[in-house]
Amino acid sequence: MTIVAELPTLDFNSDIYKDAYSRINAIVIEGEQEAYDNYIDIAEMIPSDKEELIRLAKMEFRHKKGFESCGKNLSVTPDMEFAKKYFAQLHGNFQKAKAEGKLVTCLLIQSLIIEAFAIAAYNIYIPVADPFARKITEGVVKDEYLHLNYGEEWLKGHFEESKEELQVANAENLPIIWKMLNEVEKDAKELGMPKEELVEDFMISYGEALANIGFSTRDIMKMSSYGLRGV
Repeated sequence: MTIVAELPTLDFNSDIYKDAYSRINAIVIEGEQEAYDNYIDIAEMIPSDKEELIRLAKMEFRHKKGFESCGKNLSVTPDMEFAKKYFAQLHGNFQKAKAEGKLVTCLLIQSLIIEAFAIAAYNIYIPVADPFARKITEGVVKDEYLHLNYGEEWLKGHFEESKEELQVANAENLPIIWKMLNEVEKDAKELGMPKEELVEDFMISYGEALANIGFSTRDIMKMSSYGLRGV
């Protein structure tokens, strides 16, 4: 007998739901804007892949517009000030790496960590989303797998010379993701997205990406554990 998990009953028009949604919606809008900006920057760092990276950036911009329409559909104004602060640390680390010419670190932040984070959030959100947002998000998550794949393939092709920098960048940036998840735990729960499910889905996506690049199971377990104590 197949056991089907019972989804929460949500009132998409309640004040509590809309208050939480104002921050979560802002986060996904800002996240897609960050992704757009990051891929434009990476395109300058990998001139040979510039056309492909600009194509990925444009996809992220379309996602942003889609999520803006989700907020409008529920008559919710996204709290963009909150979202900018939410991404500030990852944003700062990406910009610092770019200034130092650390392409591998930039790829880890955007193409692995942020994409895996987005995939986890969208996968958990889709079953509990309102019908309009569900349709938008289902389309977006298909694209995000393509973006994750770009970073995987590039790093896989440059694994030996990238391995050490990837491990250092992982140790510096992965704890930020756990901090970010903790920060929105209450809001995510109001939208029917338990933190433990977000953590599990992120670790699966991120771990699979690290494995595809070339890391051993032992390395992946060690790398994935950074910052987990605070979760």
